[in-house]
Amino acid sequence: MQSTSCQRKPAHILRRLGAATALVSCVAPFAWSAEPSVPYVPTPHDVVERMLQIARVGPTDYLIDLGSGDGRIVVTAAKQFGARGFGVDLNPDRIRESNENARNAGVTDKVAFYQRNLFDTDLSQATVITMYLLPRVNLELRPKLLQLKPGTRIVSHDFSMDDWKPDAQVTMETSGRWGGGGGKSDIYFWVIPAKVAGTWRWDLTVSGKQQPYEVTLEQRFQGVSGSARVDGRTVKLQDAQLSGEDIRFGFTAEIGGMPVKHEFSGKVEGESIIGSAALSSSRAQGQQDWSARRASPANAAFRSGASRRAHAASGLAG
Repeated sequence: MQSTSCQRKPAHILRRLGAATALVSCVAPFAWSAEPSVPYVPTPHDVVERMLQIARVGPTDYLIDLGSGDGRIVVTAAKQFGARGFGVDLNPDRIRESNENARNAGVTDKVAFYQRNLFDTDLSQATVITMYLLPRVNLELRPKLLQLKPGTRIVSHDFSMDDWKPDAQVTMETSGRWGGGGGKSDIYFWVIPAKVAGTWRWDLTVSGKQQPYEVTLEQRFQGVSGSARVDGRTVKLQDAQLSGEDIRFGFTAEIGGMPVKHEFSGKVEGESIIGSAALSSSRAQGQQDWSARRASPANAAFRSGASRRAHAASGLAG
């Protein structure tokens, strides 16, 4: 991952203090500059493999590592999982080392490395993004990540995204931390959610008649809630879930004096949702195609947090 520049202690003092102490010294003031410096804290190899497993990386994926250090994440993704991709880092020594590691692994046809500020990096082709960055940089980067294509997978070593809760979190023991001293590593995983906030409308055939529906969705990151209006009544949504482009929710509404259970599942495609609806009551049950259209957008409450652009891309390791 990318190197930081600690302004409170000279580099030679930090090196004598060791990686762990240097890291604390850097994280506390969140001071960095465009010049690469200490600390360089590589992600342990077993943690790299677990990150890629959690993200379900495969041959069809394009992975971008933000703060790629010695390139181990990108190289491992290519060699062991068949993915393509690239890494960015501010330190030219790390870029040279990464290219050498790629040559040794025989994956130069699948990977590349660039000396580049991560905030200037185009992430649009990524299906997976990996990172081991300082907490404040995660927050600075968060608005950019949330604009990526829904379904893009994000994996972070050790640091979360504050109030954007992960879809999955794993804590593992590793002997590779702090020069072989061992310790725990946290892995955080997110799937970029589609923007679904707003009012959606559609019609379904119920008991041989066309029935109009209106659902209003509220969104905070991947969390969704809301209500449905059916046959003049409003009911609360149940079991609403959003994962990337995939959405599902249900409710029970009275139609023609009879309670009918509704279960919807579909894929968000811009201003439309395409999927299926399952309806059941005491008299009948069945499934039919479902197509909803957004009638009016709402402010997608991603609450993206810090939006100021960092002056330099900072990280911890590779």
